[in-house]
Order: sequence, then C-alpha cells, then structure tokens
Amino acid sequence: MKITLLLHNAYAIGGTVRTTLNLAAALADRHDVEIVSMLRHREVPRFTVDPRVRLIPLVDTRVGSEDMADPLFGEPAQDFPLAEKRHHQYSRLVDVRAAELLRTTDADVLIGTRPGINVYLARFGPRRALRIAQEHLRHDAHSKRLRAELARHYRTLDAVVTTTEADAAVYRARMPLPGVRVLAVPNIVPAPAGPPSDGTSKVIAAAGRLVRGKRFDLLIEAFSGVAAKHPDWRLRIHGGGAERAQLQGLIDGLGLGGQAELTGPRSPIEAEFAKASIVASASDAESFGMTLVEAMRCGVPVVSTDCPLGPAEIIHDGTNGLLVPRGDGPALTDALLTLIEDPERRRTMAGNARESSHRYDPEPIAERYQLLFGELRSTRARRARQRAMARIRARARRLLRRALRR
Repeated sequence: MKITLLLHNAYAIGGTVRTTLNLAAALADRHDVEIVSMLRHREVPRFTVDPRVRLIPLVDTRVGSEDMADPLFGEPAQDFPLAEKRHHQYSRLVDVRAAELLRTTDADVLIGTRPGINVYLARFGPRRALRIAQEHLRHDAHSKRLRAELARHYRTLDAVVTTTEADAAVYRARMPLPGVRVLAVPNIVPAPAGPPSDGTSKVIAAAGRLVRGKRFDLLIEAFSGVAAKHPDWRLRIHGGGAERAQLQGLIDGLGLGGQAELTGPRSPIEAEFAKASIVASASDAESFGMTLVEAMRCGVPVVSTDCPLGPAEIIHDGTNGLLVPRGDGPALTDALLTLIEDPERRRTMAGNARESSHRYDPEPIAERYQLLFGELRSTRARRARQRAMARIRARARRLLRRALRR
C-alpha cells in the first residue's frame, strides 16, 4: 500500500515535523511511504529522514530558486484557508502544485498534518484514496472562522485524528462530522539513541519554542524559589523564539544569571534531557506534550502544569511525574522542590516514567494506524450512507425553516 503524508515544511524544526517523520518511518516497515513537503527553505532537512521514505518538496523558497521567479509565487494563496495562521507563508504556486499532486496521486492513503493542508486534501484528494486529517493543534486553538471552514471540508474526509482523547471528544461534540471517524492516536516517540539519565545531575531542563503560551516566564519565576533554597541547582531552557530577549531580561532581573540559561535550540533534545534529573513544563496549553514524553523516554520524571489537553493523558500524577495547576507559580516551585529534596522518590518516578513511555513506541502506534486503514476501507459504504442521510436531514431542516418564515 502506498501512503503519502503531507507536511508544511519537512526541512524545519518542530514537533509536527518530528512526529510525521517518526510515523513515516514506522509505516515504512510495511508500506511504500513518501512525505510531500509543501515548502523547502534549505538544502537538507534538520531532522534525519528514514532512507526508506521519499521526500518530495513542492515549492522551493530558497533565495535564487526557480520557484521564486515564478509569477504565481508572488500571488497570495486562494485555496489555503485565509484564517489559517500559516496563510502568509503560502502562495498561489503552492495551491496549484498541491492540487496537481493530489489530483494525480496514486496513493492509497493520504494523511494531512495541519488544518490548511487538510483543506487541500478535502478539496483535491481523490475519493478512491483514504483521506485522513491529523490535528496537531487543539480544536479550541483554532479561530471560530477557521473552525467553520474546517467543519465544511472535514465532513468530506474519512477520518480526523487528534493526539489526545480529550481533544477527540471536543471535536465530536463541537464539530459533528457524519460518516467521518474521529479518534485519538498519540504521537510516536522513539527510544533515544543514547543512555538514559542517571538522575544525579542538579539540572532542571525544559524545551520548546520561546513563545508566550509556553510560559517560560512562569517557569523562571518558579525556579527562583528553587534557587533560593538550592543554589547549586541549574535551569536550562532549550529552544528559540520571539520571547528570548524578554526571558533573558527576566533571568537577569531575578539575579539568576549564573543559574538559569537559555541555550538556544537543541537537536536531538533527548541528549539534553539525559543530562537532567527533572524536566519541567509551565505551558498554558499543550495539544499533546511531545517534550514530556521525550523526557520520560530518557528516564527523567516530569513536572508539568495540568493544562489542556495532553499532560493529564501522559502524566500519572505522583507516579511518573507531577501535575500542578495551570498558571500557579508557587505550586510549580513546590513540585520542583519535592523532587529535588526527595532523591529516592525522584528515582522511583524516573523508572516509572521510562516504563510508561513505551506506550509511545513506534510499533503499537503504527499498528493503530494499520487497524484504522482497515476499518475505514470496510466501513466506506456505511459511512457514505451516513453522510447522505445527514445531507437529507440538513436540507429538510432548511426547507422547514423557510416554510415557517413565510
């Protein structure tokens, strides 16, 4: 079976890129797999691509490329949703090439990995192929305008896959999609290449884009309470982003210059997590929580805010990590101190974290997709009837409303 995964930019760094490459590699054990990257901004991908997986870039955005000289490159996208936050990165040239690829593909399964690309899939993907939309962002992270557009297009697909059960429930409740299978399949997080943490370093690590929603400011403030009691402990935050200058100013203002460090992006991040004894997240929201699982795979217990939606499905509070209320700096400080001051509990949690992280091994996740493919093929006729009946009922309701207004 041929499987095509559609990705925004396979040459960039990001959670969706990592998880898509991981899934492609796992599926390549059984299938012919390719990744189509809408954009390409550099010569080679930053992450390693499994040699069995073909990588096909659609539009080359490198300075001096032939694509940049194409008149369509300078025109705004028309098919990619305007309400999608990546719209400004898309052009009419991407629209045209994505439509051409989807209309002519011989793939048996097509998997989109972000809302705008899923709209391409719904509009241009052949009905003979299974068309699956992955949602790596929470339903509520989308604007009302985008959700309305997605509802219109998603109802023509075969399945919508979220990363958490909680988000799948939200989609089923707020975006009814007759005939569309809505389910959760977590991201694959492979075992790290290097040895796990030995739990002896006096380091708290964190990773992610330095943006407001990740609340690294809250983590730094919480760490100041840790540093006051345990000045030999260090905080290392790995990642880059728009908030770097503000966060460095906060570190300097709190007098943490020798104890808290913004290291910049690190890849693979597991090598950094293996040097830590605790990994922390202060996010206001996480659609999944990739870094939490990556830390657990390294045998590191995690402390995280209990934010929607992912952490509560990854962390069993008090067993493989600790959950604290969202936005509660003092609670975050207390949780960090709990693990710092109780090495035995920290070691126990580290072992539990590593054991529970096997839920995200490639094999069981690939098998869940394999079962989904079979289910979608076997239920096609029934789901088509559900769609048809939904359209009939909707038409009847519209006619009734018109009649009542007369």
